[in-house]
Amino acid sequence: MAFRLFKRKQDKRPSMRIRLVRALGSIAAVLLLSGVISILEYRRMSDYVSELIASNIKSINLSQRLSDITQEYDQQMLAVVVTNDISLMPEFDLAHFTDQADSLKASVKSPMGMEMVDTVVVSFDAFMKTSMRFDEVFLADNVNTGEWFFGTLQPRYNKFRNDIDILNEAIHKELQNNSADFDAGFYRSIIPGVVSVGAGLLMIFLLLYFIMANYVNPIYRMSDGIDAYRATGRMFVHSFDGDDQLANVNEGLADLIEENTELKRRIKALREKE
Repeated sequence: MAFRLFKRKQDKRPSMRIRLVRALGSIAAVLLLSGVISILEYRRMSDYVSELIASNIKSINLSQRLSDITQEYDQQMLAVVVTNDISLMPEFDLAHFTDQADSLKASVKSPMGMEMVDTVVVSFDAFMKTSMRFDEVFLADNVNTGEWFFGTLQPRYNKFRNDIDILNEAIHKELQNNSADFDAGFYRSIIPGVVSVGAGLLMIFLLLYFIMANYVNPIYRMSDGIDAYRATGRMFVHSFDGDDQLANVNEGLADLIEENTELKRRIKALREKE
């Protein structure tokens, strides 16, 4: 008996409480870490792709604006040809167009897109240089203004429109790719969360098995041993591996039952002597 008490005092193994706290703390740490990783990864991907998407949308708007400005100018010159009225000749705001073109080039991120913007600028320059001859052609007696417009100026405009349409198509395609990357990044960001949930569930099942095997089942066996002793007087002989508080309880029950059995034996012997 004294040896058992000495053994309990010298026991250095973690208590039941510490073991359970460690197990539950490990699960909480895994879930918390994976959650933080998922949030950080999602924010990183979201910020990066959102910036690209915003840039694509800005590029599309600027490209469309350049197309609208040039189309309006071309239609106004056509009105001069149709009405044969040079007073309708429009003034083109070249500085505004140049600012818009510079903004478009700055908003395009890919090298291929930058090359396409340069191509658009070159096509526009060709169109503008040709359109500057409009007054000269209109006032010339030996040149048919309509033939010059449709044969010389309009092809330059059509080249510009074709180049800007190609640029728009490339920007739209890049926008679709960036949107797909955003979706893929979202799924990549939730993978750590999914893995952590799986790991957490596995750890919960392992913890449940540990509790059942090391605590719940022994308690049931101790309870069955006590019931058997109370019903039949059979000695409490249950034992299990371990040296924590539950083992101490089991040893204490065994000692108490043994002492109670010895006490009953002495009482019976005294009664028989009487």
